[in-house]
Amino acid sequence: MQNLYQEAKRCFLTANPDDKIALTYQTCAAWQANKLSWRESSPVELLNEPGRLSKPEIVMPRDIPKRKLNKEVGRAALIHALAHIELTAVNLAWDSVYRYRDMPKDYYQDWVQCAQEEAEHFSLLRMRLREMGYDYGSFPAHDELWKMAVTTADDLTDRMAIVHRVFEARALDVIPATLTKFQAKNDTQMVKILTQICNEEVGHVSSGTRWFRYRCEQAKLNPDTHFIHLIEQYMKQPLSGPFNHEARLASGFSQNELNYLEQSATYKHQG
Repeated sequence: MQNLYQEAKRCFLTANPDDKIALTYQTCAAWQANKLSWRESSPVELLNEPGRLSKPEIVMPRDIPKRKLNKEVGRAALIHALAHIELTAVNLAWDSVYRYRDMPKDYYQDWVQCAQEEAEHFSLLRMRLREMGYDYGSFPAHDELWKMAVTTADDLTDRMAIVHRVFEARALDVIPATLTKFQAKNDTQMVKILTQICNEEVGHVSSGTRWFRYRCEQAKLNPDTHFIHLIEQYMKQPLSGPFNHEARLASGFSQNELNYLEQSATYKHQG
């Protein structure tokens, strides 16, 4: 019987996006069919870089050109940025499977399902890019999400809190407004894709919440106060609002956490 961790490692280290997505679907199907063992495994290797091609060029966030959504090239650049986040999320899901052992089977079920859904998101966005005459790699991208994954890698509690409940949860706040912008351009295909992403991201952030709270309970930590502590430890500045309260509550955020986010938030374009 094949091993879940070794298959997760293969997916993570595969560089070509087409191959990574195909292998992801294959591994997810094998897991769902109970064809992968997960209790026995070889020791964890320190894998801090996923397999990737030379394109897209990785640059600092400040070096990403401003996207003008009234032009098609600007909309394509935005779709490319979303595709890069989704492919990074595929790597994140497989890293969460491979790196953290001795967790309940439901933990691995959550992140295998997440890998499959993020792979679908990437594929849909890439297809739209190609229809517009571009492809994944046509624009530069930044790697802040993956950098934070590496920064928090040594502690599953920190990874769940910061990567999934801060970085990934931001999608819950910004995608609805992005969806409206594509609606205004009568891009019904992107509206459909973004609606699917928005709905499924609630599940992904919920998984982050579930396993963050699981580890807090094991360590006898108050999850609300520990989440706030981790934000203040890892984030250089307060998080930007506005926050999508409905989606965040559906993802397991407590009212205390939302109150903290609102009270400490920075809001752009005030006044």
